[in-house]
Amino acid sequence: MPHDDDLPPLPSTRRLRALALLEGISLATLLFVAVPLKHLAGLPGAVTVLGPLHGLLFLAYSWALVEATSAGALRPRQAVRLWAWSWAPFGAFARLRRGAR
Repeated sequence: MPHDDDLPPLPSTRRLRALALLEGISLATLLFVAVPLKHLAGLPGAVTVLGPLHGLLFLAYSWALVEATSAGALRPRQAVRLWAWSWAPFGAFARLRRGAR
C-alpha cells in the first residue's frame, strides 16, 4: 500500500492532512486539558467550547477522508483505517505520517 507521502498532492490530500492535524490537536486538548479542568478544577467552560469544536473538526476530517477516497488518493480500506485511528489521541498523526497500512 502506498504511504501518505507517496500520495499525489491533490487538494483533497492537503485538506486531509490539515484536518488530521487540527482534529488530532483538538482531541488531545479536549482529553488532556479541558476534561481535567472540568473534573479536577470545576471549570466546565473549556469542555463547553472544545467539545463542539472537536465534533465539527471530526466531521470535517471524516468528510475529507470521503473526498480523498473519491479522488482516488486513498483506497477505501486506507480511509477506514485512518478514520479508526483518529479515535485514539495522536492516532491520526501517527497514521498519516506512516501511511494507512
